[in-house]
Amino acid sequence: MNIYVSNLGFNIQDADLKNLFNEYGAVSSAKVIMDRETGQSRGFGFVEMPNDDAAQKALKELDGKMSDGRSLKVSEARAKSNKGFTSGRF
Repeated sequence: MNIYVSNLGFNIQDADLKNLFNEYGAVSSAKVIMDRETGQSRGFGFVEMPNDDAAQKALKELDGKMSDGRSLKVSEARAKSNKGFTSGRF
């Protein structure tokens, strides 16, 4: 399951995010999204967990939990939408 985590502290790194979810089960990947220009965290990231039951437990228990002085928002990630044009004229 792909999990979206927002309201991350700006000092949180990929390894910190992975460690946060590791106590609930195996983590395939954990990535904090960084700003291309500044190199600083954008305050959100994604975690991939192969076991859906473990992922659901992590969702339930980590949503609202305080981390780095902030209340985490944890939910199932939605599929990336196509922001391009459909058919039709300009």
